Amino acid sequence: MNIKEFFLKSVGEWNSMRSGHSLAFQEFEEIRSKIKISPSKPNDARVIKFLKDNLITTKAVNKAFLISWEAKSEWGEENQNGNSSGESILVPIEVSKTEGKIVRSVGYTEAIQVVSLYKILGDGTLIIYSEYSHICTEERIWFISNNLRSRSSVTRSLDSLAILQTSYASEIRSLKN
Repeated sequence: MNIKEFFLKSVGEWNSMRSGHSLAFQEFEEIRSKIKISPSKPNDARVIKFLKDNLITTKAVNKAFLISWEAKSEWGEENQNGNSSGESILVPIEVSKTEGKIVRSVGYTEAIQVVSLYKILGDGTLIIYSEYSHICTEERIWFISNNLRSRSSVTRSLDSLAILQTSYASEIRSLKN
């Protein structure tokens, strides 16, 4: 499986249930999300601008994907409710059939643009590695079936490599009748 095949398999709407453990703050977070993944349209002005701003050929518009999410979170012992939503443009750039880079308008761990490295394992698991100014995150996403996927992540300090946060999510595709 290559990166385009992985994203095409991911296209659709997903219901996600994620648990996050902040080791740094010794807190637990439960997040329920609606995630939508779609290929970009050839004339999407936001994607074309993103490509031009990052000196990526506009021919890559055919490889770009959009991910949007709406999340509801219960964070910490006080069950502080928090809602968040957003959207990210993802542009995969293949170096080989199973490795390359993903340029993201919004990162997974920090809400800033990031260039991530990816690798697809023989079993179809996608590993995404992202470095930010003080932390790094490794995400693993794999399909259990066509309509069920799992995601895990580990966030570490770049200074000490200490684990700061971990999370696990199960994501079920919304099937419309």
